[in-house]
Amino acid sequence: MALIPSESPNILVKEFDLSGVVPAVTTSTGALVGDFNWGPVEQPILVGNEAELVSTFGSPALDSADASDFLSAAMFLKYSGSAYVTRAVGDSDRNACAAGTAPLVKNLDNWNAQTLTSNKIVAKYPGTLGNSIKVSICPHSTSDSAFDNWTVDGVDMSALFDGAPATSAHVSALSSATAYDEVHVVVYDEDGKISGTPGTILETFPYASLATDAKKDDGSTNYVVDILNNQSSYVWAASLATEFTGITTSAAFTAPGSTDVNNYSLGGGAHVALDVGDYQTGFDQYNDPDTIQVDFLIAPGMQADADQKTIINYLASIASTQRKDCVAVASPSRNLVVNKTNTSTIASTTATWANTLNSSSYVILDNNYVKVYDKYRDKYVFVPAAASTAGIMAAADNNSAPWFSPAGQRRGQYFGVTALAYNPTKSQRDTLYKAAVNPIVNLPGQGILLFGDKTKLGRPSAFDRINVRRLFLVMERAIKSAAQNVMFEFNDEFTRAEFVNIVEPFLREIKGRRGITDFRVVCDETNNTAEIIDNNQFVASVFVKPARSINYVTLNFVAVRTGVDFDEVVGLV
Repeated sequence: MALIPSESPNILVKEFDLSGVVPAVTTSTGALVGDFNWGPVEQPILVGNEAELVSTFGSPALDSADASDFLSAAMFLKYSGSAYVTRAVGDSDRNACAAGTAPLVKNLDNWNAQTLTSNKIVAKYPGTLGNSIKVSICPHSTSDSAFDNWTVDGVDMSALFDGAPATSAHVSALSSATAYDEVHVVVYDEDGKISGTPGTILETFPYASLATDAKKDDGSTNYVVDILNNQSSYVWAASLATEFTGITTSAAFTAPGSTDVNNYSLGGGAHVALDVGDYQTGFDQYNDPDTIQVDFLIAPGMQADADQKTIINYLASIASTQRKDCVAVASPSRNLVVNKTNTSTIASTTATWANTLNSSSYVILDNNYVKVYDKYRDKYVFVPAAASTAGIMAAADNNSAPWFSPAGQRRGQYFGVTALAYNPTKSQRDTLYKAAVNPIVNLPGQGILLFGDKTKLGRPSAFDRINVRRLFLVMERAIKSAAQNVMFEFNDEFTRAEFVNIVEPFLREIKGRRGITDFRVVCDETNNTAEIIDNNQFVASVFVKPARSINYVTLNFVAVRTGVDFDEVVGLV
C-alpha cells in the first residue's frame, strides 16, 4: 500500500541532507595527575595556562613539598594551551577544621556525603594550607553592639560592611518583624601562608542569613551555609544557627547578644607525599573516552624503578585497552637518571629497565630529566622530560599535523630547559633506541632535541613509530564520529555509499597533507554480507599506507674522472 502525505491534491517539499563530513578533531590535550598544595581532589580541571594552574592548585611557593608535578604541568602548557590536571591525595591527608577530628574532604560530592557534627567550619581542600585560615562571623542587628565593635586581631571588620540590618523580610518561615537573622562572614589568612601576609582578607560574604529558608530578592538562597559551600574558595560550612546565643531555630530569631561574634581558627590539616596507588586513583578519572577527551596521559616521575614501571604499565592499559584514543608519555624513574656521578652507565641501566615494560604502541618513552627554573622558590630543579615531550607532540599537532614525527630540528626542540640530567653519546643513544627509548640530546649549535620517534612496541611494525600511531588515532577518532551518522539507519547500498562519500574526502585531505601515501575504503556487499546485515551490524574497512619518517640517512659522495659522463656512473653506487 502506497503512503500518501495528503488526502487531497498537495505539493510536498522534502529535504535530504547528504552534506555529512568527517568532523575536525582536537589532538593536543594533555592529562596530568599531581601532588599539589591546594584545589579539588580526584576531579579533572581543564587549564589553559600557568596562571590558571596557580589559581586552581596553588603555586609551589605555598609549601615546601616537592614541586615536580606542578612544574611538569607548567612545562606542558608552554607548548599547548589545553591540559586536564587532577590533584591526588593520600588517605592520611586531612582538611583543617575548627573543632573535632580533621576529616578528609576531597570535593563537593565528597563533602555532601560527609556526616559532620562538631566540625562547623572545614577547609575547602586537604593539606597544611588550611591551617592558615580563620573565619569570623558576626550578626548585624539594630541593638547589637557586637557588630559595631567587631575586630579580629586588631582589625576593624565592621568597616567592611554598611547598610541597615536585615530582619525577616526575605525569610518565609519567620513571622516576627523583630527577628534578626543577618550575619556577615570574613575569611582571612591568619598566618599568611596563603597570601604571604598575615591577616590578609581572602573573601567576604555580607548580609547572609542564619535561616535555612532565607532567600534573596532574585529567589536564590541566602542561607549562610549554602553561600559558603557554593561560593567560598576556602571553606565548607555545616549548620551554624546554634552557634549564636539567642538564635536557635529559623522560626524564632531574637536580637543577638553582644557576645555573638564567632571566630573559627582552623587546624589539623595534613599532607603526605603521594604513592603510586594515589597516582593510579587520579588517572582513573580518565578511563572513559566518552566523558573526557585527552590525547596524552603524562606519567609522573617516581623515585623508585618499580613504581615507575607500575605507573607506566597502568597508563598503557588505560590508553590501549580502555580508551584506545590517546598515548601514554613517560620518562624513567628519578633513581635511574638524576644526580648520577657515573653517566656512562645511565643508558644501559635505563635500557635494561625499559625492556621490562609491557610492549605497547600506545606508550612513548624518553630517556631524560630536564633542569628547569622554579621561579616560585628561586631555584633550579630536575623534572621528568615526559611533559615536555608530550608538549612537543602537541605543538607539532598545531604547527604541522599529528602524523608528522615530533623529533629532530624542525619540531623536536625543547623550550625552557636549562640542562639535561645527562647528555647521551652516540653509542648510548644506540643502546637506548634499541630498547625503544627515545633519546633527548643537547647538540652544539642545535639545542636540546628529541632524537627519536619510536613507540614502545616490541616488534617491527608500522606502529613502532610515533607518527604512525598518532595518525591512526586521529583517523579513528574522526571516522568514529562520522560513523555515528549511520547508527540506526538501514544497512543498504544507499547508507554504505553515503558513508564512503563522507570518509574518502577526509582521507584525501590527509594524503594531500602527506600523512598517507594511498588509501581505499571498502564498504559494500563484500564485507556487509547477509549474515552481517541480519545481525544488525555495519562494517567498513579503511586501508591506508602510512607515510614513514626518515630515521637513517645515507649520503654517497662519489669522485669520478674528469672525462666521465655522470649518466654512466649514476646507479652504480
